Amino acid sequence: MNKDLKEILIDFALGSKRITILTGAGISAESNIPTFRGPEGYWTIGSREYHPQEMATYSMFIQKPEEVWKWYLYRLGVCRKALPNPGHLALVEMERFFNDRFTLITQNVDNLHIRAGNSLSRTYQIHGNIFYMRCANECSSNIYPLPEDISGKAKGEDLTPEEQLLLRCPDCGERSRPHVLWFDEAYNEKYYHYHSSLEVAEQTELLLIVGTSGTTNLPNQVVWEVKNHEGIIIDVNVEENPFSNLALSCSRGYFIKESSSTAIPLLLKVFGKCLPSS
Repeated sequence: MNKDLKEILIDFALGSKRITILTGAGISAESNIPTFRGPEGYWTIGSREYHPQEMATYSMFIQKPEEVWKWYLYRLGVCRKALPNPGHLALVEMERFFNDRFTLITQNVDNLHIRAGNSLSRTYQIHGNIFYMRCANECSSNIYPLPEDISGKAKGEDLTPEEQLLLRCPDCGERSRPHVLWFDEAYNEKYYHYHSSLEVAEQTELLLIVGTSGTTNLPNQVVWEVKNHEGIIIDVNVEENPFSNLALSCSRGYFIKESSSTAIPLLLKVFGKCLPSS
């Protein structure tokens, strides 16, 4: 990390403006959760192989609800085995440092930020959370944790009759759905913090982007809002990507080509230098 960036971070930490963290699949990959579009996302039904962009849709859920649930419960098993890594844990400490100046916007549905210790009130899960479900018929806007007796599935393993009953809406008894944003659905405030994410972006002086390249709409809007009002943008990624290029095009933009497990603890260490000595 260069001296110029360290000085900017220290000046920011001593001020009163907002920091926003935007995370994507990269930070979870370091906890051994395969990226969504990797080979682990593909699913075979009969003789046909379906891509994630086909499985993760409302249209597929209407056609083959049990297959979609089987796919998500397989992914649930992978997420349950994963543990928060040093990048996740450093973001917990960063939240404690900045308190109400801190917001975490995550595209990840794996619950690792919450398990690590980030607060629900400051964590905007803009693509939902795989550990939750809601009524597929929208009988209410209630969101429920998956029942404890629902376990992760092996590939190709069928739902038991008991699991099929447990995956019913507790309010009306009809079919439930995973609490996730599907490819053929739009962001909204009720479930996915659409407007509140944009409001936070308008107030953000420092945006830290971690492990995402901006393939979805809302993250792009957040980043461009910060760029347009000339906030500080730092992109952390193991490879160059559209967001790193955008950051480097800014007068106050930086690209840290490191893993999140390495880079975020280093950034936290710089902020920690601003704490009064005991």
